[in-house]
Amino acid sequence: MQLDRALDTYLRHVTIERGLSEHTISAYRRDLGGYLEWLADEGIVDTAEITSAVVGRFIADRSSADPKPAATSLARLQSSVRGWHRFLAREGIEDDDPSGRLRPPKAPRRLPKALTIDQVERLLAAPSADDPIGIRDRALLELLYATGARVSEAVGLDVDDLAHGDVLRLRGKGSKERIVPIGSFARTAVDAYLTRVRPGLAAKGRASARLFLGARGAPLSRQSAWLVIRAAAEHAQITAEVSPHTLRHSFATHLLQGGADVRVVQELLGHASVATTQIYTHVSVDTLRDIYATSHPRAR
Repeated sequence: MQLDRALDTYLRHVTIERGLSEHTISAYRRDLGGYLEWLADEGIVDTAEITSAVVGRFIADRSSADPKPAATSLARLQSSVRGWHRFLAREGIEDDDPSGRLRPPKAPRRLPKALTIDQVERLLAAPSADDPIGIRDRALLELLYATGARVSEAVGLDVDDLAHGDVLRLRGKGSKERIVPIGSFARTAVDAYLTRVRPGLAAKGRASARLFLGARGAPLSRQSAWLVIRAAAEHAQITAEVSPHTLRHSFATHLLQGGADVRVVQELLGHASVATTQIYTHVSVDTLRDIYATSHPRAR
Protein backbone atom coordinates (compact mmCIF):
# COMPACT_ATOMS: atom_id res chain seq x y z
CA MET A 1 0.00 0.00 0.00
CA GLN A 2 1.24 3.51 -0.74
CA LEU A 3 2.70 5.21 2.31
CA ASP A 4 0.34 8.20 2.46
CA ARG A 5 -2.71 5.96 2.07
CA ALA A 6 -1.47 3.56 4.75
CA LEU A 7 -0.93 6.44 7.16
CA ASP A 8 -4.40 7.90 6.51
CA THR A 9 -5.96 4.46 7.12
CA TYR A 10 -4.16 4.14 10.45
CA LEU A 11 -5.06 7.66 11.62
CA ARG A 12 -8.73 7.02 10.83
CA HIS A 13 -8.51 3.83 12.88
CA VAL A 14 -7.06 5.50 15.99
CA THR A 15 -9.49 8.40 15.66
CA ILE A 16 -12.75 6.50 15.11
CA GLU A 17 -12.26 3.02 16.54
CA ARG A 18 -9.87 3.72 19.42
CA GLY A 19 -11.22 7.15 20.30
CA LEU A 20 -7.83 8.67 21.07
CA SER A 21 -7.56 12.35 21.90
CA GLU A 22 -6.83 15.00 19.30
CA HIS A 23 -3.54 15.73 21.06
CA THR A 24 -2.42 12.07 20.81
CA ILE A 25 -3.47 11.81 17.17
CA SER A 26 -1.53 14.97 16.36
CA ALA A 27 1.56 13.40 17.95
CA TYR A 28 1.09 10.25 15.82
CA ARG A 29 0.66 12.34 12.68
CA ARG A 30 3.81 14.34 13.45
CA ASP A 31 5.98 11.30 14.29
CA LEU A 32 4.80 9.17 11.40
CA GLY A 33 4.90 12.09 8.98
CA GLY A 34 8.63 12.42 9.75
CA TYR A 35 9.03 8.66 9.28
CA LEU A 36 7.35 8.77 5.86
CA GLU A 37 9.55 11.70 4.79
CA TRP A 38 12.63 9.69 5.75
CA LEU A 39 11.32 6.65 3.83
CA ALA A 40 10.69 8.80 0.75
CA ASP A 41 14.27 10.10 0.93
CA GLU A 42 15.38 6.46 0.96
CA GLY A 43 13.39 5.82 -2.23
CA ILE A 44 10.70 3.77 -0.45
CA VAL A 45 7.15 4.52 -1.62
CA ASP A 46 5.20 1.41 -0.56
CA THR A 47 4.79 -0.30 2.81
CA ALA A 48 5.77 -3.66 1.22
CA GLU A 49 9.30 -2.30 0.80
CA ILE A 50 9.81 -1.65 4.51
CA THR A 51 11.96 -4.33 6.19
CA SER A 52 13.26 -4.67 9.72
CA ALA A 53 16.63 -3.39 8.48
CA VAL A 54 14.93 -0.25 7.13
CA VAL A 55 13.16 0.39 10.43
CA GLY A 56 16.41 -0.17 12.30
CA ARG A 57 18.25 2.32 10.08
CA PHE A 58 15.56 4.92 10.67
CA ILE A 59 15.75 4.61 14.46
CA ALA A 60 19.57 4.63 14.35
CA ASP A 61 19.46 7.76 12.20
CA ARG A 62 17.13 9.52 14.63
CA SER A 63 19.12 8.33 17.66
CA SER A 64 22.32 9.88 16.31
CA ALA A 65 20.72 13.19 15.31
CA ASP A 66 22.30 16.45 16.44
CA PRO A 67 21.12 17.60 18.90
CA LYS A 68 20.55 14.17 20.39
CA PRO A 69 16.85 13.57 21.08
CA ALA A 70 15.68 12.89 24.62
CA ALA A 71 15.09 9.25 25.50
CA THR A 72 11.40 9.98 26.07
CA SER A 73 11.05 11.53 22.59
CA LEU A 74 12.82 8.59 20.98
CA ALA A 75 10.65 6.13 22.91
CA ARG A 76 7.50 7.91 21.75
CA LEU A 77 8.74 7.86 18.14
CA GLN A 78 9.42 4.13 18.33
CA SER A 79 6.00 3.56 19.84
CA SER A 80 4.36 5.45 16.96
CA VAL A 81 6.29 3.47 14.35
CA ARG A 82 5.56 0.12 16.01
CA GLY A 83 1.86 0.95 16.41
CA TRP A 84 1.57 1.73 12.70
CA HIS A 85 3.35 -1.41 11.56
CA ARG A 86 1.43 -3.63 14.00
CA PHE A 87 -1.81 -2.22 12.62
CA LEU A 88 -0.78 -2.89 8.99
CA ALA A 89 0.11 -6.50 9.85
CA ARG A 90 -3.01 -7.10 11.96
CA GLU A 91 -5.27 -5.79 9.19
CA GLY A 92 -3.58 -7.97 6.58
CA ILE A 93 -2.31 -4.96 4.66
CA GLU A 94 1.22 -6.35 5.07
CA ASP A 95 2.34 -9.91 5.74
CA ASP A 96 4.44 -9.17 8.82
CA ASP A 97 5.56 -6.47 11.22
CA PRO A 98 9.07 -5.21 10.40
CA SER A 99 9.23 -3.26 13.67
CA GLY A 100 8.74 -6.31 15.88
CA ARG A 101 12.40 -6.42 16.98
CA LEU A 102 12.51 -2.79 18.11
CA ARG A 103 13.24 -2.30 21.78
CA PRO A 104 12.39 1.11 23.23
CA PRO A 105 15.23 3.01 24.91
CA LYS A 106 15.18 3.01 28.68
CA ALA A 107 13.84 6.39 29.70
CA PRO A 108 15.29 8.00 32.82
CA ARG A 109 12.95 7.77 35.78
CA ARG A 110 11.76 11.24 36.57
CA LEU A 111 9.70 11.96 39.65
CA PRO A 112 6.64 14.14 39.08
CA LYS A 113 7.00 17.68 40.35
CA ALA A 114 4.40 18.58 42.94
CA LEU A 115 3.71 21.87 44.67
CA THR A 116 3.58 22.17 48.43
CA ILE A 117 0.16 22.60 49.99
CA ASP A 118 1.01 26.23 50.75
CA GLN A 119 1.94 26.83 47.10
CA VAL A 120 -1.30 25.21 45.93
CA GLU A 121 -3.34 27.45 48.24
CA ARG A 122 -1.56 30.54 46.91
CA LEU A 123 -2.13 29.38 43.33
CA LEU A 124 -5.84 28.78 43.90
CA ALA A 125 -6.25 32.19 45.55
CA ALA A 126 -4.46 34.04 42.74
CA PRO A 127 -7.43 34.74 40.38
CA SER A 128 -9.56 37.75 41.34
CA ALA A 129 -12.85 36.95 43.04
CA ASP A 130 -14.34 40.23 41.73
CA ASP A 131 -13.60 39.71 38.03
CA PRO A 132 -15.78 37.35 35.91
CA ILE A 133 -12.79 35.75 34.21
CA GLY A 134 -11.07 35.47 37.59
CA ILE A 135 -14.09 33.61 38.97
CA ARG A 136 -13.93 31.23 36.02
CA ASP A 137 -10.20 30.73 36.43
CA ARG A 138 -10.53 29.98 40.13
CA ALA A 139 -13.25 27.42 39.39
CA LEU A 140 -10.97 25.74 36.83
CA LEU A 141 -7.97 25.64 39.18
CA GLU A 142 -10.01 24.41 42.14
CA LEU A 143 -11.53 21.65 40.00
CA LEU A 144 -8.15 20.53 38.65
CA TYR A 145 -6.67 20.21 42.14
CA ALA A 146 -9.82 18.70 43.70
CA THR A 147 -10.20 15.93 41.12
CA GLY A 148 -6.74 15.32 39.64
CA ALA A 149 -8.25 15.79 36.18
CA ARG A 150 -6.02 16.22 33.17
CA VAL A 151 -6.35 19.65 31.58
CA SER A 152 -7.86 18.06 28.46
CA GLU A 153 -10.44 16.31 30.66
CA ALA A 154 -11.34 19.54 32.45
CA VAL A 155 -11.86 21.62 29.30
CA GLY A 156 -13.83 18.70 27.83
CA LEU A 157 -16.37 18.72 30.64
CA ASP A 158 -20.01 19.48 29.90
CA VAL A 159 -22.29 21.19 32.40
CA ASP A 160 -24.25 17.94 32.68
CA ASP A 161 -21.15 16.15 33.95
CA LEU A 162 -21.69 18.02 37.22
CA ALA A 163 -25.25 16.81 37.62
CA HIS A 164 -24.35 14.21 40.25
CA GLY A 165 -23.88 16.57 43.18
CA ASP A 166 -20.63 15.85 44.97
CA VAL A 167 -19.09 13.71 42.21
CA LEU A 168 -17.91 14.51 38.70
CA ARG A 169 -17.86 12.44 35.51
CA LEU A 170 -14.56 12.66 33.63
CA ARG A 171 -13.79 11.28 30.18
CA GLY A 172 -10.16 10.20 29.98
CA LYS A 173 -7.88 8.62 27.40
CA GLY A 174 -9.66 6.37 24.94
CA SER A 175 -13.00 7.91 25.97
CA LYS A 176 -12.91 5.94 29.23
CA GLU A 177 -15.21 7.42 31.85
CA ARG A 178 -14.61 7.59 35.57
CA ILE A 179 -16.44 9.14 38.50
CA VAL A 180 -14.43 11.21 40.99
CA PRO A 181 -15.50 13.15 44.10
CA ILE A 182 -15.40 16.93 44.00
CA GLY A 183 -14.64 18.66 47.29
CA SER A 184 -16.65 21.47 48.84
CA PHE A 185 -14.14 24.20 47.94
CA ALA A 186 -14.17 23.23 44.26
CA ARG A 187 -17.95 22.78 44.22
CA THR A 188 -18.42 26.26 45.72
CA ALA A 189 -16.05 27.81 43.19
CA VAL A 190 -17.72 26.03 40.25
CA ASP A 191 -21.22 26.97 41.48
CA ALA A 192 -20.15 30.63 41.70
CA TYR A 193 -18.90 30.46 38.14
CA LEU A 194 -22.07 28.73 36.90
CA THR A 195 -24.45 31.23 38.46
CA ARG A 196 -22.51 34.49 38.17
CA VAL A 197 -20.31 34.17 35.08
CA ARG A 198 -21.11 31.38 32.64
CA PRO A 199 -24.55 32.71 31.53
CA GLY A 200 -22.92 35.96 30.43
CA LEU A 201 -20.12 34.19 28.59
CA ALA A 202 -22.56 31.79 26.92
CA ALA A 203 -24.61 34.73 25.60
CA LYS A 204 -21.58 35.97 23.65
CA GLY A 205 -21.14 32.84 21.55
CA ARG A 206 -22.95 29.91 20.02
CA ALA A 207 -24.77 27.55 22.33
CA SER A 208 -22.29 25.12 23.88
CA ALA A 209 -22.67 22.40 26.48
CA ARG A 210 -19.07 22.85 27.64
CA LEU A 211 -18.63 23.82 31.28
CA PHE A 212 -15.71 26.21 30.82
CA LEU A 213 -16.09 28.96 28.24
CA GLY A 214 -13.71 31.60 26.95
CA ALA A 215 -14.22 35.37 27.02
CA ARG A 216 -16.08 35.22 23.67
CA GLY A 217 -18.34 32.34 24.63
CA ALA A 218 -16.46 29.55 22.82
CA PRO A 219 -15.32 26.44 24.72
CA LEU A 220 -12.09 27.02 26.62
CA SER A 221 -9.10 25.40 24.87
CA ARG A 222 -6.24 23.42 26.40
CA GLN A 223 -3.87 26.22 25.46
CA SER A 224 -6.03 28.82 27.21
CA ALA A 225 -6.23 26.63 30.32
CA TRP A 226 -2.43 26.39 30.31
CA LEU A 227 -2.23 30.20 30.21
CA VAL A 228 -4.63 30.40 33.16
CA ILE A 229 -2.34 28.15 35.22
CA ARG A 230 0.80 30.04 34.23
CA ALA A 231 -0.76 33.44 35.00
CA ALA A 232 -1.93 32.21 38.42
CA ALA A 233 1.55 30.87 39.20
CA GLU A 234 3.15 34.19 38.28
CA HIS A 235 0.62 36.13 40.36
CA ALA A 236 1.22 33.79 43.32
CA GLN A 237 4.99 34.32 42.90
CA ILE A 238 5.67 30.60 42.62
CA THR A 239 9.20 30.22 41.29
CA ALA A 240 8.93 26.45 40.72
CA GLU A 241 8.00 25.37 37.20
CA VAL A 242 4.22 25.00 36.93
CA SER A 243 2.91 23.02 33.97
CA PRO A 244 -0.60 21.87 33.01
CA HIS A 245 0.09 18.59 34.84
CA THR A 246 1.36 20.20 38.04
CA LEU A 247 -1.98 20.25 39.85
CA ARG A 248 -2.61 16.62 38.85
CA HIS A 249 0.79 15.64 40.27
CA SER A 250 0.09 17.65 43.42
CA PHE A 251 -3.35 16.04 43.81
CA ALA A 252 -1.85 12.54 43.73
CA THR A 253 1.14 13.34 45.93
CA HIS A 254 -0.91 15.07 48.62
CA LEU A 255 -3.47 12.25 48.70
CA LEU A 256 -0.76 9.63 49.21
CA GLN A 257 1.03 11.73 51.80
CA GLY A 258 -2.31 11.99 53.59
CA GLY A 259 -2.58 8.20 53.80
CA ALA A 260 -4.69 7.33 50.73
CA ASP A 261 -4.24 3.85 49.30
CA VAL A 262 -2.31 3.79 46.03
CA ARG A 263 -5.06 1.79 44.29
CA VAL A 264 -7.66 4.38 45.24
CA VAL A 265 -5.43 7.10 43.78
CA GLN A 266 -4.98 4.93 40.67
CA GLU A 267 -8.76 4.85 40.23
CA LEU A 268 -9.09 8.59 40.78
CA LEU A 269 -6.36 9.38 38.25
CA GLY A 270 -7.71 6.94 35.67
CA HIS A 271 -4.44 5.03 35.34
CA ALA A 272 -4.73 1.67 33.60
CA SER A 273 -1.90 0.23 35.71
CA VAL A 274 -1.06 0.77 39.36
CA ALA A 275 2.62 0.86 38.33
CA THR A 276 1.99 4.26 36.76
CA THR A 277 0.55 5.56 40.02
CA GLN A 278 3.34 4.18 42.19
CA ILE A 279 5.76 6.81 40.92
CA TYR A 280 3.91 9.23 43.19
CA THR A 281 4.66 7.18 46.28
CA HIS A 282 8.13 8.70 46.64
CA VAL A 283 8.73 10.73 49.76
CA SER A 284 11.33 13.38 50.25
CA VAL A 285 14.46 12.86 52.29
CA ASP A 286 13.25 15.51 54.71
CA THR A 287 9.99 13.61 55.23
CA LEU A 288 11.93 10.40 55.88
CA ARG A 289 14.10 12.17 58.44
CA ASP A 290 11.07 13.66 60.19
CA ILE A 291 9.25 10.32 60.36
CA TYR A 292 12.38 8.56 61.59
CA ALA A 293 13.07 11.21 64.23
CA THR A 294 9.54 11.05 65.65
CA SER A 295 8.97 7.32 65.33
CA HIS A 296 12.18 5.46 66.18
CA PRO A 297 12.80 5.01 69.92
CA ARG A 298 16.55 5.59 69.58
CA ALA A 299 16.55 8.24 66.87
CA ARG A 300 17.52 11.00 69.33
